[in-house]
Amino acid sequence: MDNGVSGDVIVVGGGVIGLTTAVVLAERGARVRVWTREPVELTTSAVAGALWWPYRIEPAALVGEWALQSLAVYEELATRPEETGVRMVEGVQGETRLDELEPWAARVPGLRAARAEEYAGGGLWARLPLIDMPAHLPWLRGRFLELGGTVEERSVTDLTEVPAPVVVNCTGLDSLDLVPDRSLRPVRGQLVVVENPGITTWLTSVDHSADTLTYFFPQPGGLILGGTAEEDAWSMTPDPKVAEAIVARCAAIRPEIAEARVLEHRVGLRPSRPSVRLERQVLRGGRVLVHNYGHGGAGITVAWGCAREAAELAGVTAG
Repeated sequence: MDNGVSGDVIVVGGGVIGLTTAVVLAERGARVRVWTREPVELTTSAVAGALWWPYRIEPAALVGEWALQSLAVYEELATRPEETGVRMVEGVQGETRLDELEPWAARVPGLRAARAEEYAGGGLWARLPLIDMPAHLPWLRGRFLELGGTVEERSVTDLTEVPAPVVVNCTGLDSLDLVPDRSLRPVRGQLVVVENPGITTWLTSVDHSADTLTYFFPQPGGLILGGTAEEDAWSMTPDPKVAEAIVARCAAIRPEIAEARVLEHRVGLRPSRPSVRLERQVLRGGRVLVHNYGHGGAGITVAWGCAREAAELAGVTAG
C-alpha cells in the first residue's frame, strides 16, 4: 500500500467498530485482514437496537463530530435499505430538550420539539437512521470482502504479537484483559423482540441516571423493546422478570404492545469506559498499534467517524 504504511493492517475485532474500520482502511487502499474471535452474527453488535443517537458515550467534545460523520454515511446507505439494512425512520426522543444537548444536535436535519399528538410526554421529533443489525453487519462484511479484505476467525491473547506493521484494536469489552484496560466495564442491555402490532415509528424515554430504559424500534424482524443499562453486570442470560417489566413499560406508552407475541430475548454487554480510547501506540521495532474501543452504547452512532480517525492514526490517509 502506498499511503505512508507498508505491508498489511490487521484489525482485531469483528463487530460494527472493527468491520467499519476495516472498510474505511480498505477503501483507502490498505491491505486489511480482520481477525475476529467469532462470526459477526455472534458479536455484541448483532443484538443492538440500533438507533443513531449519541448515548452513554464520552468525550462529548469529540463524540458530536464522530456521530455527524456517521450520520452522513447512514443517510446515504439508507437509499439502499434492502441491501444495507439502514432506514431513515421517524420517532421521538422522549423527555429531551434541544437546549440540553451538545452543539452537534443543531446540525441534525429536521430535529424539532415533538408535538403533543406525537408524544404526550414531550421531547424531540427526529428522522434518524434505524439500523437492522442482522442485515447491516453482513453487508459491512460483504463490502469489506469486495474491497479485497479477508476475515479470519482467530483468538488473540497479546496484541503486541499480532504479525502486522499496523494493528488496530477494535475488541470492545475484550480489551479489559487484552490491553489490559481496567477502566472498561460492562453495561448490560436486555431486549425483547415481539411481533410488530403495526407500529411504524420509534420512541425512546431514557433517564441517564437509571438502570432501566424504555424504547421501541420497528425493525424488519419484529418490534424491539428495551431495555436496561446495568453497570458491572456480566450475565448473558435473559431475566424473565426484567423482560416482563420491559414489555410493561413499552405497553404503557403503546397498549397494543401488551398482546404482541414474544419472538426472542436478547442480552448484550456494552463496552463502557470514561471515554472512547482512540489512540496510536508505537510498539518495539516501530510497529503501530491503534486502539479504537470503549464506545459504550453508541458504537453504531460513531462507527464511521471513529473509523476515519483510526485510519488517520494508522497512517492510512484518504486520497
